[in-house]
Amino acid sequence: MQKKLLVKKFNAVNDYLMESEEEAIRLDIKTDADALRRQAAWCGVKPGMRILDCCCGPGRTTSLLYDMIQPQGSIVGIDFSAQRISYAQEHYGGKKGITFSLQNLCEPMDPLGEFDLIWVRFVLEYFRKEALDIVKNLKNCLKPGGTLCLIDLDYNCLTHYDMPVSLSVVLDRIMKTLDEQYNFDTFVGRKLYSFLYDNGFQNINVELMAHNLIFGEIREKDKYNWTKKLEIAAKKSGDWIEEYPGGHQQFYIDLEKYLVDPRRFTYTPLLLCKGIRSSSE
Repeated sequence: MQKKLLVKKFNAVNDYLMESEEEAIRLDIKTDADALRRQAAWCGVKPGMRILDCCCGPGRTTSLLYDMIQPQGSIVGIDFSAQRISYAQEHYGGKKGITFSLQNLCEPMDPLGEFDLIWVRFVLEYFRKEALDIVKNLKNCLKPGGTLCLIDLDYNCLTHYDMPVSLSVVLDRIMKTLDEQYNFDTFVGRKLYSFLYDNGFQNINVELMAHNLIFGEIREKDKYNWTKKLEIAAKKSGDWIEEYPGGHQQFYIDLEKYLVDPRRFTYTPLLLCKGIRSSSE
C-alpha cells in the first residue's frame, strides 16, 4: 500500500522550512567562526568593503563579517523573519556600520543601494524554484566589478558511515519529501556555478570543502544542531518515521546512538562559488 504523505502548501517566500522557537539559537550556536572566516577570506572579504549578508538569521555571521571589513567597512544584514531581525539587532546591532533590515530576496532591493560584495551562505537550498531569479535580483545590487559569493551544501544530510540501513532509508525519504513538498534543494551545491554562469558573471571560481565533518567524539553543538535539524525536518516530512521499527521514539534513540558513536563518520560537501559582475554593465 502506497504511503499517504502529509502534504502542506508551502510558500518559500513567506515560510521557512526550519522555523521553530529555537531556530535563532540553533543558527547562532552552529556557526563556526573560524570556518566562516576562511570562507570569507576565499570570497575576497577585506577591510573597507560594503557587504550585503543575505538571510542573515540571528546576525552572528553578519557580526563576524563586520569585524573582517574594519576599519571603515559597513554591512547590511537582511532576512524575511522579523523575529530573526529583532534577535540580530538586540545581540549584534548598535555599532556604526552594521544594520539589519527586513527584506524579501525575491522582491526589488533598490533602497539598499549597491554593494562591493554580496554574501549568500546556506540560503539558496531553501529556494529550489526561485534560486536563479534570486541570483539575478542580487546581481542588480552589486557595483560593477563587485563580487557575488554563493555558498551552499550538496547531498545535504545524506553522507554517513557506518549508519544503520534503517536510519539511512528514513533520512533519504525525509530529504526527498522536503525537496518535493517544501521547495528545498538537497543538491543545490552542484548548481551554484551554473547560477553565476547563466547570469553573466565573470571570473567565476569554485572551491569544494567538507562541512559538518564529524569523527571521533562529537561536540555538543554538533549534536544539538543535528538533533534539532532532523527533529524539525522529520515533523515537516509527514509519517515516514511512524514506519520505522519502534516508531518515533526508537528512531530518535537510534539516531542519537549513531551520532555519539566515536566510530561513525559523517560530512556534507560544501561548495563555494564566486563571480564578478562585469564593469561594463
